[in-house]
Amino acid sequence: MSIDRRRVLAGAAALAAPAVAASIVGAAAVAQAADSSRANTWVHAFARPNGEDIRLIAHAGKPILIVNTASLCGYTPQYSGLEALWTRYGPRGLLVIGVPSDDFGSQEPGDAASIDHTTHRYGVTFPIGTKTAVRGPDAHPFYRWAAIERPRDTPRWNFHKYLIDRDGRIAAAFASAVEPTDPRIVSSIAPMLTA
Repeated sequence: MSIDRRRVLAGAAALAAPAVAASIVGAAAVAQAADSSRANTWVHAFARPNGEDIRLIAHAGKPILIVNTASLCGYTPQYSGLEALWTRYGPRGLLVIGVPSDDFGSQEPGDAASIDHTTHRYGVTFPIGTKTAVRGPDAHPFYRWAAIERPRDTPRWNFHKYLIDRDGRIAAAFASAVEPTDPRIVSSIAPMLTA
């Protein structure tokens, strides 16, 4: 190889180095973002029927209870207990989010208006998302993330509860039969609340 050809190749390599470095840095940033999405839930949001989003990052540093709900379920009266938690602990930082889903027993067949009717019947004032899947390939990204983080604690029915800690990690999961005001839930939430 001639000296001139070596200089051309060396010059080309020098010009390409910043682009290669940038792509490596970009790949590292993507990997870091992916790792952080596995590390906590702040990257997720739930759409609301009014078009607004419940962005979890807006509640970083506070506990969040996320519950997949249904209007025609035997557990539907748990809306009252969820509202009691929200009323009692919301002022101290707790966010309760209802996520209507028709995944179990087709017990949420209606549209936003019928879901709204049910939540009003139970006096719900905490945020309710739009109807969405919570399992399978079409599941909401939060639920796909949670299934990776806690594969043994995935929803098996309506009113499954995930408690997110102040760092955005899943602190606990509670089966459908566990009432929202159960001492196990209350004692898990209490240490995360502000004074």
